[in-house]
Amino acid sequence: MDSEQKLSVVIPCYRSQDMIEGVIERLVGTLTQRLDEEHFEIILIDDCSPDDTYKVLSDIAAARPYVKVIHMARNFGQHSALMAGFAFVTGDIVVCMDDDGQTPPEEIFKLVDKIGEGYDLVYAKYHSKKHSLIRNWGSQLNELMAQSLIGKPKEITMSSYFAAERFLIDEALRYQNPYPYVEGLMLRATKNIANVDVEHSERLAGESGYSFVKLVGLWLNGFTAFSVKPLRLGSVVGTLFAAIGFISAIVVVIRRFINPVVAIGWASTFSAMLIIGGMILAMLGMLGEYIGRIYISLNNSPQYVIKSTLNCGDETYSQGRLKASETNRLGDGK
Repeated sequence: MDSEQKLSVVIPCYRSQDMIEGVIERLVGTLTQRLDEEHFEIILIDDCSPDDTYKVLSDIAAARPYVKVIHMARNFGQHSALMAGFAFVTGDIVVCMDDDGQTPPEEIFKLVDKIGEGYDLVYAKYHSKKHSLIRNWGSQLNELMAQSLIGKPKEITMSSYFAAERFLIDEALRYQNPYPYVEGLMLRATKNIANVDVEHSERLAGESGYSFVKLVGLWLNGFTAFSVKPLRLGSVVGTLFAAIGFISAIVVVIRRFINPVVAIGWASTFSAMLIIGGMILAMLGMLGEYIGRIYISLNNSPQYVIKSTLNCGDETYSQGRLKASETNRLGDGK
């Protein structure tokens, strides 16, 4: 990393009142070993956490002018929170990490230095993850989905701990629809990607905010926003079943001519109807998901709504983004 470059660290926060202060202490301790305060910033996004996360973030921002705080009007999810943070970055390199300490701040320069080797995007790669079973299972499915539908290089492993060149963040901000999928936004902009090995730490406190329902919603964002392959798969499967049905009909007619007393296979007919009917309903549901998301996008539904900010100047705020109130500011509002 060039000595004149600035580093932005973006951290979405949810139910992290007992963790985030320690994470920031460790992060600042690591950053100041190589950077002056004017050469880095930390952007914390409170995704409308139900605990005292925002109060803790406010205290951090009051004591540290290089910390920006964004307070969301409601819970929009991790990826929308990241997009809100991206709108305020001023750095040349942007690092995204978690609020729970599992993405160790002490390893941040491994990612940043790899960017310095000429890569546009660098993901942390863990040999052993300390997530819950559901989260690990979801991550594996996410990898498979990104590889098959979005074109992720097979040898690359994605994670929530990554560093990106600024132009990738600017490209991501062009996406205005209300269903952001950050990995997809990055992967469609560059294939110049690398991994670095990072130790995955234990969660400092509490439990992950990712539930099975949220993971399904994230997969749907990836499915519908960046690929039409599910629809094409429906066409292929439908054509295949139609061909099988046509061949079966010919076989039945031939058998009736050869042996007129052959009983009609009601069980097989009923089974075939169930299979075909189920496939039709499943594909109609997928088609409805695409159409519903198009409708919501045309309704100008927001990716996120910002209620207030701390230590954020309006000059860094990306035009076209929504705020719940232009006058609702806490602290100095800059």
